[in-house]
Parts: sequence; structure tokens; C-alpha cells
Amino acid sequence: MIKLALSTLFVLSNFLLFAQKQNLDFEQSEANGQPKGWSRIGGNNAYAFVLDSAVKHGGQSALKIAYTTGTGFSGAHRSLPVNFAGKKITLTGFVKTQDVGLTPDSFAGLWVRIDNEAGNALAFDNMQSRGIKGTTDWQSYTVTVPIADGATSIHLGGLLVGKGTAWFDDFTVLVDDKSIEKAPLKVVKLDKAQLDTAFNKGSGIELATLTKQQIDNLTLLGKVWGFVKYYHPSVTEGNHNMDAELFRIMPKLLTARSNADVNKALLAWLTTFGTVKSTRSGQKDTVDAVHKPDYSWFRELDESVRTQLENIRLAKRSEKSYYIGMMPQVGNPVFQHEAAYRQMKTPDVGYRLLSLYRFWNIIQYFFPYKHLIGEDWNRVLPEFVPKFANARDSLSYRLAALELIGRIHDTHANVWGDPIIENQYKGDYYAPVQVRFVQNQFVVTNYYNDSLGTASGLRRGDVIKSVDGVSTEALVQNRLPYYPASNKPTQLRDISRSLLAGHTPTVSLEIDRDGQPMTVKLSRYKQERASFDNKIDYSSYPKDSSYQLLHPDVGYLFLGNIKADKLPQIMQRFNGTKGLVIDLRCYPSDFVVFSLGKYLMTPTPFVKFTGGSIQTPGLFTWSNPLKVGQRGVDDPYKGKVIILVNELTQSSAEYHTMAFRAAPGALVLGSTTAAADGNVSAFLLPGGLSTMISGIGVNYPDGRETQRVGVGVDVDMQPTRKGIQENKDELLEKAVSLIRGSNQAK
Repeated sequence: MIKLALSTLFVLSNFLLFAQKQNLDFEQSEANGQPKGWSRIGGNNAYAFVLDSAVKHGGQSALKIAYTTGTGFSGAHRSLPVNFAGKKITLTGFVKTQDVGLTPDSFAGLWVRIDNEAGNALAFDNMQSRGIKGTTDWQSYTVTVPIADGATSIHLGGLLVGKGTAWFDDFTVLVDDKSIEKAPLKVVKLDKAQLDTAFNKGSGIELATLTKQQIDNLTLLGKVWGFVKYYHPSVTEGNHNMDAELFRIMPKLLTARSNADVNKALLAWLTTFGTVKSTRSGQKDTVDAVHKPDYSWFRELDESVRTQLENIRLAKRSEKSYYIGMMPQVGNPVFQHEAAYRQMKTPDVGYRLLSLYRFWNIIQYFFPYKHLIGEDWNRVLPEFVPKFANARDSLSYRLAALELIGRIHDTHANVWGDPIIENQYKGDYYAPVQVRFVQNQFVVTNYYNDSLGTASGLRRGDVIKSVDGVSTEALVQNRLPYYPASNKPTQLRDISRSLLAGHTPTVSLEIDRDGQPMTVKLSRYKQERASFDNKIDYSSYPKDSSYQLLHPDVGYLFLGNIKADKLPQIMQRFNGTKGLVIDLRCYPSDFVVFSLGKYLMTPTPFVKFTGGSIQTPGLFTWSNPLKVGQRGVDDPYKGKVIILVNELTQSSAEYHTMAFRAAPGALVLGSTTAAADGNVSAFLLPGGLSTMISGIGVNYPDGRETQRVGVGVDVDMQPTRKGIQENKDELLEKAVSLIRGSNQAK
């Protein structure tokens, strides 16, 4: 008994030491009063984030997150390495709330996210579906997520979305229902590639002005390097660090003065990877492929190097690869073992070229829409070699990356969350007014902050003509290369959001108000931006509720707040109505393709996909069409269905639109959508730049593509300046008119 007690005491003391070290009990503070070891996420100035000694569950203090102004969310975050073996991670903590909003998008809770090396989320739960609302006393809550293969980090904390106050205290972390301190250490076998750290602190490459020969040499190197990375069996098995291999061969090509010298250097380099076993009948490109790999550039090399590449192309490869995987049950690529080199805020020239090569080859072999880029991808590489080589400061490097990313025309692809781009390029002072591109002009459409917006001197319907003396036409032309998107309407959507941003507290605008030219000196704000309601940028007309009856005979669904488990009662309420408007000018808050689709139609094909290949990179094949709808549903919906879309309809919203327009007689009303559908695949570039691509091809059952063109509309319509001035939702009014008949709608 004494032994057991001592053992229990030892385990408990171990856990307490872990909890204290990680500050899971919020007892330790920094000099500024913030909880030690914790960072805050979300709106910094819209929420108080402090230790509270008056309200706590145990010990001397708890973490308090309290809404002050504006909109959004705030949370506490800390990360832990996945250096242990286990199948699931559990976060338990005590939470107390006061006046947390009761709207669907307001709640408090715990959250856990598991990431892989590239920063992709493998598992995530933030209690949104069961969030804490209202005023509650201290209660224990639990969040559990699986630890998937490839997990490298755990991110966890507490969260408050919307208004109210939440306190958090006494967190515990369990692995397979046992203290994390008792979890067995993960046995990690490092691949040979991971042991090669020769160039981790720098490439050692130095360049002056590039000659044409050097540009040609570096272009060819980028193609050969990427092909070897994804095709050579010794590389796919993890025996070579291809970043390091690049820096071993690059100096030889920089000094090569002729094509013969280039081929000689490449041939010698290729032999260092070892011989390959050919399987000429096993991995040929399939006849029914929708897209085949591009090997045309092999012709740029002499016969000896071409022979080596052909042998590698036909080599026997396993179904697993060191640098690439496929997401189970989906098929989009998972880019792995791509080091971010975050310590290099401005990567040296070798690493900048690595960034170019990494991105170019990912597109070459794993982008399902390469054929829609609109230009020969092979010609893009030599154009960007000097651009990346000459991008010698952190902003220039990021702008070069943005320009390159923009050339694939994919709204999913950008440089996400980079403070240098946001602050140094776009500016850290923002206007309190929303601007949208409407009917070929930039129009003030709303206020991010009512009081600051009213005081700005701008009104809804004002047309922006120039910013600090530069016409909006010139601004657009200057910014288009650095605002990646699938099509121009979506580029203009994104340019609109930062059109009035800058580096100074005021900006001079030339505007048109009802035909009268005016000059307005507009105040811009930095810290106050936290109180801006940016939700209006992501939903044309945000609603607190997910549904309503617009008329006794017209139902309305706003998918920005939808919950799948509420659909049975919602659809029962809409039973017998003449028509249903589904508003997808937003991002769906829940995936309801099948849970809503079953009410709208019997099983009907609505989509089919293209997916890539690990064994034959660059090969894409069709999936079978997927159906939506169900037979035998109680009270299927029999009214007319109209779906509202615009440039905010993106990704999942486009996928939902494709599904619901399969309903008999359904109409899509609005304008060109963002044209980026399908699951995304994220990856990192040197300097810690985070980007992604659309990872699978999404097509209608007849093969029609949605990338770059959008889902397509049946009734083309945009808001008007007059409607904006009168704060009318003209698209919704048109939908109601089509359902009820024009006479009733008047």
C-alpha cells in the first residue's frame, strides 16, 4: 500500500512538474503580466488577455479573455512537440463564462490542432459544434483528437469567439488517457536525407549579375533537379536531401561556359544517385489519363543525359515517396520533408533559387490545373530565375514569390499570413470603409466601424477615382501581379480590400458622388483596426441566423451560419414553400452537401475529380462521378431552388453550388465565382513562406472545369451603385421575384 502510494505520488509529482513547466495552470507570468509560455491568437485589441487573480479555479490565477470592442475572436495558444508515441491526444481544462453571445458564431471552448512538418492540420477540434454559451460556472471540458502519422506538433489552448468573457484554468494533457509524462518516447529513425545537414546554415552560393548562359544553365538545372527529386527511386526512398544536392551541383553549372560543360556536370551528378532498376512495362503513362507528364524538355539535353533521365523515368518506384504523399480518401498531394528555413528571413541567393525550383516543380508534377495556366509553364522558369536571384531583400523576395504564384491563376495559392507583405507592401494603416469592385469601378459599400466610417466623410455609393494622386486604374495595373487569384474579378476583390491601406495616418482621395467630383482627406487607423468588422469582407450580407422565411412562400438559407444537425427542422419549416434561396455568397460554416442535398433531389451525379500520381508524377486520371441526393426522404423539398453566388463564393462554397444546382430546375444567380475548388495542399518555401495549391481537379460530370471560370451562372447579375446607396440586396430581391413571379414581387 505504501509502495502504491509512493508510486502514485511520484507520477502525480511528475505531472505537476510538467504542468508547471508548460504553465498549464496559468500560475506563471511574464514581466508584462501575460501568462508565461502562452501566446495570444486572434484580435489583439478587440479582447483583453490577462491573468486574473480574483476569478480562478485553483491556485493563484486563471487566464481571462474578455471582449472589448469590434468583432472576431481571441485565444490562448501554446505548442508541444510530438516526441512521444500515442494514438490520441486529450486536452482537459476548466472553463467559466459570462455573457458569451448566443449567436451561432459565438462560443467559448478549448481547442487542439495536430500539424505535420509542413504546417498542414492533420486533426482539429475547437468545440464549435458544442461551444460554451451564456453564463456558466467552472466546469471541466475535454477535447480529444487522433495523432495521425506524420504529426510533428500539437497546438492547444482556450478560445473565445464573439462577445463575452471566458476564464481558463488547470489544463491537463493526456496521451492515450494517460499523463503525457508517462507517454513512451517516439522512436524516430532518421532517413539519410535528414542526416544531411551540410547546408542548413546557408547555401554558400554567391552571384553577381547573371549572364544569359547562367540563366540557361540554372533553368535546366531546376528542371533536372525536380525530375530527380520526384522520380529517382533512391531519392523517393529518403536517401538524399535534395535541397543539399542542389547546392552541391549549382556551383558547377554557374561556372559552366558551354552546353557541353553543362551536360558533363549533370551526367556526373546523376551518377551519384546510383543505378536504377528499369521496369519498362510497369509504369508507363496510362492511355486513359486526362493529363500526362511533360518530358518534352528532355530534348534540351544531349543523348547521354537523356538516356539517364529515361532510365530514371522508367525505374521501379514504390507507392510511397519521401517528398510526396497523398491524402487518404481524398487524393490531394501532401508535400512532406520540405524544410521551411524560417531562420532565414531573407534567404541567400541559393535558397531563393531553391524556393523557385520547389514551387515550379510542384506545379509541374502535382498541380491538376497546369493545363489552364494560359502559358507554357516551361517558359516561366527562365523568366523568374533572374527575378529570384536579384530579390536581395525580404520584401523583394516575397514579391517575387507572389508574382510567381500568381502565374498559376489559383485563388487558393498565395503567401498566407506574412507580416512583411501585410505591413511593408500593403501598409499597416487601414481605412474604416469597405470598398468593392462593382460595375467596373471601386465603390464604397459599407463601414468596418460605424462611428469611424460615418466620420470618414465617405458614403455608400461613393466611387473612388484616385488614391494620393494615383488613379485607381494605375493602382490596379501595378498591383495585379501581386494579388494571385484564378480570375480577374477575384483579383479585384482582393485588391479592393487593401485599396485604401497605406503607411500614413491619412490619405487623399478623389471620388465621384452622384456625378459630382470631390476630394476627401481620409483618416486611416493602425491599432483601431482590431475593432473593424471584417466579416463583411467574407460575406456579402452577413446574417445572425442561418435561415428565415422571406415571405410565407419563400425560404432562405444562409450557409455562412448553417449547422447540419439543424437541417431537419429547417427543411420541415420550409415544407410547402414555393421556393428556396440558398445564399452562398459566403463560406459555409458546415459541410452540408449531402445533408441538404438529400432534400433537393434523388441521387444525381454532380462532380468528378482528377487526381495525381506518386509513382508517375505529372500523371492525372479521372475518378468516377460522385452523386448527391437520396431516395425515400420524408418530405423532400419540391419548390424552386435558386443559389446566390458572387466573387466571395470560393472553394467549399463552389462545391456546394455544384451540388445544389443538380436539383431539378435549380438556377444559379449572380456573377463569376472565385474559381478555386477542391481540397488544398499546403507547403512551405524558404524563409518560412506559407502557400498552397488546389490539390485535386474538380469538374462537372461532363468534364467541364470550374477552375479559372467559376461554377457558371444561369442568371448573370451584379449589384448596382444605386442599390448599394439604398442598402438593398438586389440579388436576393431578384431571386424572390423569380420564385414568386414578378407581379407579386413588386
